[in-house]
Amino acid sequence: MNEHPQLDKQSKEFIISRMKTHAPYWALLGMELVDLRKGWAKVRLPYSDKLIQPFGVVHGGAIFSVADSSVAMALLGLVKDDEVFTTVEMKINYLKPFTRGEAIAEASIIHKGSRIALGDVEVRDANSALIAKAVSTYIVMKKRSEPLG
Repeated sequence: MNEHPQLDKQSKEFIISRMKTHAPYWALLGMELVDLRKGWAKVRLPYSDKLIQPFGVVHGGAIFSVADSSVAMALLGLVKDDEVFTTVEMKINYLKPFTRGEAIAEASIIHKGSRIALGDVEVRDANSALIAKAVSTYIVMKKRSEPLG
C-alpha cells in the first residue's frame, strides 16, 4: 500500500462523504468506502440477509459489486478532471463462501494508460481469508459536453 500516494485530505474526505450520500446502489448493498489513495482503495461490504442466495451464502453479484467498486475508487484518484471511466471487462474467481461478518475489497491499479486501466483486487473476510480474486479492465474517456441520447 505504501507505493500509492495519499490524496489530499480535502479530496479524500469529499469522496468518502459523497459515496455515503450519492451512491444509491452502494446504499442498497450496504457498501462503504473505508479508505483510498491514488491508485488504491478499500471498500467494505457487511453481511446482510438481504444479500444471500438460496443456498445461504452471499450472492456472487454482491461480491462482484464490492470488487468492481473498489477498483473504481482506486482509479478515481488517478484520472484527470476532464476524464470519466467505466468497466469494460472483469474476471473474478470465487474462492470461499461469504456467510457472516464483512467482506473487504482492497484494490490496486496496476496499469493506467491514456485509454485503458487495469485493476487488481482481493476480497477478504474479517479473518483475512480470501473470498475472491479479480482483475478488472476500465476504459478512460474524455468527458462529453453534450448529453447522450
